[in-house]
Formats: sequence, structure tokens, C-alpha cells
Amino acid sequence: MEVTTANATRRSTRVRVEIPVSVISLDRTKPFGDRCVVLIVSAQGCGFRSSEALQIGTPIMLSGLPGGGSVTARVVNCVPLGNDGNYFLIGASLYTHGNCWGIANPPADWKDAAQDNPAPPPATSHPAEAPQLTVNKKVWPYNLFSEGAEVHPGRK
Repeated sequence: MEVTTANATRRSTRVRVEIPVSVISLDRTKPFGDRCVVLIVSAQGCGFRSSEALQIGTPIMLSGLPGGGSVTARVVNCVPLGNDGNYFLIGASLYTHGNCWGIANPPADWKDAAQDNPAPPPATSHPAEAPQLTVNKKVWPYNLFSEGAEVHPGRK
């Protein structure tokens, strides 16, 4: 019998980031629109901080990505951050996998994910024009994550 752990089922490496985005619900029966911050990304999805909880399964659009692009996804997880109910960590699964996040040197396993489900090309054709993402590992929320399956944009 094979035991499957979280690391064994991870499809691509997570990268810690801070990307301000606009998030809207694509379901008219579940209205939502807010400025949020994407905190962690992979080739298949992301985790972003929101001031409202979102129902699992809700289709969403994240816009204002580096390079001016947008991407659609669906909510797969919603966890309250703290006990006050002011913020939530929303997990989203991309409909089209790939590096829509503007990561200059993405992990090697992101290429495999993009081949399984190719993403459209980024809005800019010049990688040097993409904004550089900065990360301070000792600052919340980054200090909550383990080092196992995550990398920083500046590390190789």
C-alpha cells in the first residue's frame, strides 16, 4: 500500500510572492469584487488574501497580473486567517496552467505543467519588462510556510 503525502501529490513547486490583483467572481449568483494580494503561486494555481470568504467552486478572474494580463480560476479552498474573521486565504486552481505570474526564472517543473495544459503567452514579449517581485522571508505570511516544496523567486 502506497502512502501519499502532500509533497508526493504536489504537481509543481510553490513560489512565495506579493502580487496585488483585482479578483472578481464570474458567477452572478455569488457576487464578489475586491483588491487582493496573491501570496503564493504555482503553475496550477495560487493562494491569495481576501477580505471576504469565497464559496468553494466559485469561478473567478484575477486581473492586473504582471505584464497586464488576467487569468481565470476556480476557488478550491477558503481558510480564515486568524480568529477575527477579517481576512481569508483563498486557494484557486487555474483553468489554464503555466507561468501567468511573471516569474522571471520559474522552477523547472512548471514547464511540465504548462505542457499538460499550455497557458497563453504573457502580454509582454520582453521578460525584462516584467516587474521584479520581492520577498522578505521573515515577514508574515511567509514565515508560516515550510521550506519543503517552496522556493523564492531569487533562489535557484
